[in-house]
Amino acid sequence: MFKTLRLSFSLKNTYRVNGILYAIRQIPLLKKIIPNRVYQIRGFKIFANILSVLWEIVSVFLGKLLYFLIMIVGAAALYELPPETEPQMFLHLLLLLTILGAKANTYMFNPTKDKYYAMILLGMDAKDYTLINYFYAILKVLAGFTLCSFVFGLSMGLHVWQCILIPFFVTGAKLTVAAYELWDYEKNGTVNNENRLGKFVWIAIAVLLAAAYGLPAVGILIPEIVSIVVMFTAILLGLGSVYKIVTFRHYRAMYKELLIDATMQMDSSAQTKIVQQQSLKTISADTDISSNKRGFEYLNELFIKRHQKILWKSAKKIAMVALGIIAVCLLLLKIRPETGEKINGVMMSYLPYFAFVMYLINRGTGFTRALFINCDHSLLTYSFYKKPKQILQLFQIRLREIIKINLLPAAVIGCGMAVLLYASGGTENPLNYVVLIVSILCMSIFFSVHYLTIYYLLQPYNAETQIKSGMYQVIMWITYMVCYIMIRIKMPTLVFGVMTIVFCVLYCIVASVLVLKFAPKTFRIRT
Repeated sequence: MFKTLRLSFSLKNTYRVNGILYAIRQIPLLKKIIPNRVYQIRGFKIFANILSVLWEIVSVFLGKLLYFLIMIVGAAALYELPPETEPQMFLHLLLLLTILGAKANTYMFNPTKDKYYAMILLGMDAKDYTLINYFYAILKVLAGFTLCSFVFGLSMGLHVWQCILIPFFVTGAKLTVAAYELWDYEKNGTVNNENRLGKFVWIAIAVLLAAAYGLPAVGILIPEIVSIVVMFTAILLGLGSVYKIVTFRHYRAMYKELLIDATMQMDSSAQTKIVQQQSLKTISADTDISSNKRGFEYLNELFIKRHQKILWKSAKKIAMVALGIIAVCLLLLKIRPETGEKINGVMMSYLPYFAFVMYLINRGTGFTRALFINCDHSLLTYSFYKKPKQILQLFQIRLREIIKINLLPAAVIGCGMAVLLYASGGTENPLNYVVLIVSILCMSIFFSVHYLTIYYLLQPYNAETQIKSGMYQVIMWITYMVCYIMIRIKMPTLVFGVMTIVFCVLYCIVASVLVLKFAPKTFRIRT
């Protein structure tokens, strides 16, 4: 057992250290300084090992702190509920999100590469390896949630005994789901991959998210006593589930099936073929698709027509959902006129919040991924495709198309917000209506420009369509964090709207200059 523990941690650490060294070499300024043989240099390996250990310690708490700060405490603050309801709101969100997370983040049914290396390539005892790493993950959950429960729970008005209960509830829920999945495997012979959740699971997740964040908006919260009863029940079920997890006898057979995707990932050619086959399912097979244009305009029009399913179709669905939400808000105003003041306040002061909404619905990442897999993956092998003028020309053509796609839902949201502002009492300054619409459109344009620009400047994909740019992922993370911070900002619509419009115009100009100057060197297939 102790040998398995030592080997598993050594394997995981080696995998992580190599990943750290690779990521460091992807930083543009450091790539020219750090040699290719960085993996053989003792000093760099010691430095990466220190970072690995620090990350292991930080990861116990960092993810949980962000989870509580963003998903629970931060979200609760948006509803402006009376102080006496804060404990109930805290438990309401925690209960529903924990049920969701117990299924979506199991640890045991996540087909990671370190499991493939250990159990398939090195032939380690599957049961010993699984139990050691699974219960280690559970202990990290227990430690992280204990700290966060006291830090955030007490600040939200919970009792000490409730804060003590929370980490055991979370671990009990995860143990219960894991035991059920093992029982289901014994009964049906199919293993549930947490990275490939079925449509019914996704529907359940959507319902839980709607209940978690939608019910408080209409004044409905799960009673505190119900939350406590469910938590005690999950703890008792979790204790009983430990026996099933420990006595399960088919770990090797289960992981052979679960890790088949990891096996494919080790074979780059096989992985590329799978990605291309999946991508082909999204491309129209209509042979009548044609274009009367020439040059890059011809190439672009064929691409857009053949990818209607993942471009315009998704944008139309988002627009329909936005239209439905606006209709519900208008109906609510008619049924409960007293909500008009609150909706009017949101329209006049919470425009920064919609930066996060526009970030979520923007189709930029899907557009650039489709561009690489089904177009640039092949054409980047030709020198003419990487000439400065051609790059800028195609960049402008593609930018026009992605802006058109993203403007559809943005126009619905912007116009809908103006209608809601008018229906909820209006504003003394008519310019607010114009700024509201135009600023939402500018946010959409900004994200379209942003994603396409970093795609051209950092082109993150290798020949196997894997993301191999650490800087690209860092910028994606920073983009998310900035947009999330916007949720907490209150600013007059006129002020923030004008700032948004000016920033969007300046960003478009700077992006075009950067693409023209640097893309000929950066727009290439990564190795």
